[in-house]
Amino acid sequence: MQGKSRESLNRFNYLFGETEALYHEMAHKLGLSDSAMKILYTVCDTGEPCPLQEVCRRSGLSKQTVNSALRKLEREQVLYLETAGGRGKQVRLTESGRKLAESTVLRIIEIENAVFGAWAPEDVQTYLALTERFLNDVKQRAAALDSCL
Repeated sequence: MQGKSRESLNRFNYLFGETEALYHEMAHKLGLSDSAMKILYTVCDTGEPCPLQEVCRRSGLSKQTVNSALRKLEREQVLYLETAGGRGKQVRLTESGRKLAESTVLRIIEIENAVFGAWAPEDVQTYLALTERFLNDVKQRAAALDSCL
């Protein structure tokens, strides 16, 4: 790997790891597991009802992890699943789930909105455009990977 590219990738990986650690710390402070926080965040960010497929896609969690976390959150009466035509399912918060979301993930969303609100609009757009470009470029190259199994 080239020197500059390697330095950039190392910095990117460091920042990505620090960001993940920060969100883990916030979830822990608010009394949530990482998976519960990501699920509640996705439902709040997307709106209700939230398709189960969307929870899996946007949370970055595996289907198995999502299903385990959903079962736990259902037992705790935080949310429930309902059928959405055919075989689809969607997630809805209970009243206590909405209260939990207000005292946890909506506070995190407020922090994120405050950060973006403090940035110049062109900086926000540049950040989002470059993040999307990076994602799309990696996705394109990842499609060419051969399985090593």
